[in-house]
Amino acid sequence: MRQTMRVNAALDFAELEEEVAAPKARAVRKDGLSSKEARMSRRFRAAQKSVPGRMQPQTPEQAIALMKANSNTKFVETAEVHARLNIDPKYNDQQLRATVALPKGTGKTVRIAVLCSGDNIAAAKGAGADFAGDDDLVADISGGMLDFDLLVATPDMMPKVAKLGRQLGPKGLMPNPKAGTVTTDVATTVGEFKGGKVEFRADKQGIVHVPFGKLSFAEGDLMTNLQSIVNAIDQNKPTGAKGNYWKSLYIASSMGPSVQVELSAIRQVD
Repeated sequence: MRQTMRVNAALDFAELEEEVAAPKARAVRKDGLSSKEARMSRRFRAAQKSVPGRMQPQTPEQAIALMKANSNTKFVETAEVHARLNIDPKYNDQQLRATVALPKGTGKTVRIAVLCSGDNIAAAKGAGADFAGDDDLVADISGGMLDFDLLVATPDMMPKVAKLGRQLGPKGLMPNPKAGTVTTDVATTVGEFKGGKVEFRADKQGIVHVPFGKLSFAEGDLMTNLQSIVNAIDQNKPTGAKGNYWKSLYIASSMGPSVQVELSAIRQVD
């Protein structure tokens, strides 16, 4: 009896090993799409077939042309840079946060509020600030007024800004010296951000996401902005970054597929 049980147990284990070695085939959708493809729109799937695979880098000129050619939305899409860097932002010496002035602008109207006092209020408004003030603006923001995309503050206003953390923090609007939004020269700062200066930072995965214009821009203008972003990321390399700083560089429109860009080719463009 015991011998029979041992034989049966051996047979059971053999069957289990066969199941592990040959797992059951996954159910296939009737339309032949994978679960990932099924979540994509028909428009996106069609556009994705028109671009090279994700591991086939293109020259900057080819990548920009492909990005523009595959846009078929009813609005003007934003051109975006997605740079994967060899950094771990959980360490202070590997964090990346800086600004870059895009020579050809962003194609977007930026609403700017400035917290300042005295003559700086008139200077900020003269430079094009949408809102500028002292305690009155602090009260408005505290009451829920957030009709701006960027908040600039002078150093003497930072203690008052700290009290607005609950309103500004979740929206990512807190002024920060690294972002260039804490300044003593409010007129110049407002002019720069109105003219195309943008902030960028690496997320938790070490990826930098930056808009670099609109698809309505000429290809040469997009190229100029793209080069400026690559140079800014190089110039602000964290001190703790080791080994190969860049992992990959992709560009994409807001609603389109990404195209990998050959990084070395960007640096060779005059």
